[in-house]
Amino acid sequence: MDQQSATPPTTVPPAPAHRATAPTEVQPRVVLAGAVGSIVEYFDFGVYGYVATIIAAKFFVTGDDTAALLLTLATFGLAFVLRPIGGIVFGHFGDKHGRKNALAATVVMMAIASGLIGFLPTYASIGVGAAALLVLARCMQGIAAGGELGGAASFVAEYAPTEKRGLLCAFVQMGALAGSLLASLVVTLLFTILGDGVMNDWGWRIPFLIAIPLGVVGLVIRSKLGETPAFKAAEDEIEEESAPIVELLRDHWRATLTCVGLSILLFSAYYVVYVYVNIHLQRVVGMETRTAFWSTTACLAVAVACMPLFGRLSDHIGRRPVFIGASVAAIILPLPGFMLLESGTVGAILAHVLLGLIDSALMGVALSAYAEMFPTRVRFTGIALGFNIGAALAGGTAPYVCTWLVETTGSPLSPAWFLIGTAVITLLTALTMRETRGANLKAVTA
Repeated sequence: MDQQSATPPTTVPPAPAHRATAPTEVQPRVVLAGAVGSIVEYFDFGVYGYVATIIAAKFFVTGDDTAALLLTLATFGLAFVLRPIGGIVFGHFGDKHGRKNALAATVVMMAIASGLIGFLPTYASIGVGAAALLVLARCMQGIAAGGELGGAASFVAEYAPTEKRGLLCAFVQMGALAGSLLASLVVTLLFTILGDGVMNDWGWRIPFLIAIPLGVVGLVIRSKLGETPAFKAAEDEIEEESAPIVELLRDHWRATLTCVGLSILLFSAYYVVYVYVNIHLQRVVGMETRTAFWSTTACLAVAVACMPLFGRLSDHIGRRPVFIGASVAAIILPLPGFMLLESGTVGAILAHVLLGLIDSALMGVALSAYAEMFPTRVRFTGIALGFNIGAALAGGTAPYVCTWLVETTGSPLSPAWFLIGTAVITLLTALTMRETRGANLKAVTA
């Protein structure tokens, strides 16, 4: 029987008296440790998207610029196909042996994979082998990313006071947008300082190499923390022979499907707004490269600043209303937003920012809601699997589908329909989900 349908999260019985009590304050370094991996992950993913047109020319030589770009974006999407696998692998380790070591492993693997891209020979040097090595590095990134946010969400949520869980989990997602913002800023500055010629020659490698020291910093921060109170309380009830994925699919499949449905719009909006729109402004609208990057940077800056506000709002009014409101906005705004992208620099930046606020709201509420859907013994695996299936379905495919839609239909508004379609799925999920605000996360194991 599915546990979520049998017992609402808010009615979980309190842990026995001898168990660790829920924290009343959370140390800033706990939140930083949760966010730092997201910064590294989304910096790396963001850089790939922002230099996609250069990578297309360096690794996929087809004689057709659009075909080369589509191959580059398909490789971008491949990493997302492997994210659920990474979620299962790292989720199993994190649920069985603790959050801390699993999180250290994800940040190291992501840094190595990204640094590898910075050193890869191009098609001109070794032919199709260059594309094969790029695919391998992207696969490593996808597996590492699959374990990152599920672990970070569990880690911070299990430390956070109940009444501030939405706010503090929003800071983990802020790390994701901060990583993309950092990627956009670094790429923008490199184009500005080095110029298009140098960037297309060798400068594109620099952002990938920056991931290596970022990963070292993340490892140092995470290595200094202990396990969460909830995990420590549940350790003696976690059977060594049990597999979290088996228990998850047997007893918590509805919660997993809810997590997938809520993640569909989150990921489609993220990769349409923060990755594809940059490509759209350059290829379809005809905006200068540097201006397009500054538009993305402005959009990310506003979204990062607003995300804690949405997390805090969900602490007051609940997770469900925020999901519903963001989904409705994602049905109403994409068509006028894509029209506004054609109206000139100021209008394009305004549209970019407005679309970014939709995803900011979703990211601000998502991780606290997901953490509240699963018991401690499968929380890491549950978040990682549901979140990453949504990523595979709607995140990695988004830039490819949007580019293909414009090329096939000839309509610059066609990507808006992709956003609207994913918004409908998330809205229906949000309307049927149970409110989880205030759920007790202490050693919920049955």
